[in-house]
Amino acid sequence: MRPNHHQFEAFAYIVREGSFSAAAARLGVTQSTITQHITKLEKRVGTLLLVRGRDGVELTSAGQDFYDLADRMVALDAEVSERLEGFNAMKQGRLKVIGNAPQPALRIIARFREQFPEISIDFGLHDWTTATSMIANRLSDVGLITDAPENVAWERIHIESLPYVVYCQAEHPISQSARISLRDLADETVILPEKGSLTRRLVTQTCRKHDITLNRVVTMTSFPLMCEAVLQGIGVAVFIKNSSLIKENLCEIELSEMLEPRSTSLIATKDRARLRLVEAFINAAIS
Repeated sequence: MRPNHHQFEAFAYIVREGSFSAAAARLGVTQSTITQHITKLEKRVGTLLLVRGRDGVELTSAGQDFYDLADRMVALDAEVSERLEGFNAMKQGRLKVIGNAPQPALRIIARFREQFPEISIDFGLHDWTTATSMIANRLSDVGLITDAPENVAWERIHIESLPYVVYCQAEHPISQSARISLRDLADETVILPEKGSLTRRLVTQTCRKHDITLNRVVTMTSFPLMCEAVLQGIGVAVFIKNSSLIKENLCEIELSEMLEPRSTSLIATKDRARLRLVEAFINAAIS
């Protein structure tokens, strides 16, 4: 017997939601129903597709191949439902949005929410490596990614281009400078995001290119945390310009070695970009 639609749907939602229980809640069925669907699907395929762990589920190599197909089927099913339901499809639903920096994702989400307040949005902030991987592996509907790699399967909408800057307290000695060098930060405590981030990679490459050594580096997991650390006087931070709406007691200073603007784009797989909800999110981004 061929695997049925419900088995593929259950499998796709387990991966997207991260657990059997979350998939059951999303689909409005019991967890035992989801478990039965996966058991039957794995029996039909003849191999394990998912491995349960403490942190959720992980795909096996066979599971990754099947997930790509299952998620495409779910996207097509959603497109058919939207066409049948028309405007009613925009009165409910959920979007999963990810980004590797909080801005401009939050601005776009705010504009979208003004138009469609009933739509639920899950927003996750990730390092660049994780964010691009999630889009490539179809684990998010939309991504706001700086320096996103080329991919023929993706729709790409340019949002903005901004350079990197140094964030420091208003009373910091360098705050009166319009532009400084990374070399001027050699003896400062420099706050950088984790190693999977675009910022960390670019700063490391730039320092290597110009033979610059940053003697004190503090690693933090996200820009909001980095921003708070600057305000608390822990050090100065390197990040994309205009990454925070916080302006009081915070200064942005140009970096002479990193003046080239970095492009942030909205990314979605081409099949999901056809969905009404994703299309509406794209329109909010470019309006």
